[in-house]
Amino acid sequence: MSWNPALDPHCPTGGDVDAIETVIVPRARDLGDFEVRRALPAPKRQMVGPFIFFDQMGPAEFITGQGVDIRPHPHIGLATVTYLFEGKFHHRDSLGTDQWIEPGAVNLMTAGHGITHSERIDGEMLRAPYKLSGIQTWIALPKGAEDGAPDFVHAAKGELPLLEGEGKRVRLILGTAFGSKAPVSTPSEMFYADASLEAGAKLPMPDDHEDRGVYVMDGSVEIAGERFDKGQMMVFRPGDRVSLTAGEAGARVMLLGGETLEGPRHIWWNFVASSKERIDEAKEAWRRGDWEHGRFQLPPTDQEEFIPLPER
Repeated sequence: MSWNPALDPHCPTGGDVDAIETVIVPRARDLGDFEVRRALPAPKRQMVGPFIFFDQMGPAEFITGQGVDIRPHPHIGLATVTYLFEGKFHHRDSLGTDQWIEPGAVNLMTAGHGITHSERIDGEMLRAPYKLSGIQTWIALPKGAEDGAPDFVHAAKGELPLLEGEGKRVRLILGTAFGSKAPVSTPSEMFYADASLEAGAKLPMPDDHEDRGVYVMDGSVEIAGERFDKGQMMVFRPGDRVSLTAGEAGARVMLLGGETLEGPRHIWWNFVASSKERIDEAKEAWRRGDWEHGRFQLPPTDQEEFIPLPER
């Protein structure tokens, strides 16, 4: 989830980003109520296009009365996109947004100079058991957008382009790919898609984007004669023509990529920035907690508590 502090000493920051690694095996992280598998940032690959954070959430099962309960927390320098396969949770932010995040919909929250939000299961959802699974990504903002105004955009599942045929079903979540364009504007050129493939179906990767990767959610795929299974991310060289072939049980994959940014980014907790100074300023603003006049405000309908600044 987007609240999870990125204080992992193995995550690359700033000038520590090194060579491209073509296959990434995500790190499992236990968040108490459920597990996430983090593919980005990786030790030798900070971003794929502008995508700087990629977490697979669950699948998890919650008993009655329990669930995701993430208190208000801040972001700068990024945009979050939450894409669920199953379940739902309640998003509230400092813009006044009050939106249930549901399967197949796009919810793009742009932090810019600063935003605060919470992610909770509440109300009727707590009255029965439920399941939750999905992907949460962060998109690093170009330098020219880091100090921009925060924003939140929701697009329902039915508004997204759906491409079907020859054993393939591809839903375009963000950006442009396969001759289609998703309805939500993005801070830079990119693509993000959810593809389901029947056994043996072939899917070419978009070849009109600088940086491209694929994450195997379920099943397996074959690429250039090599098999890749569930829970692996592959990153491809620019300009190479790449095609995926689904394995004997089919496959579900997430396609992502786009234009690379001007340089690596610094990551600390929920903050992403092109300089350490920007992060230090955001840390101090959140530590002060001046919700009335400061850089950050709490969501209007969720102000009773918040996640304090980590000590390190």
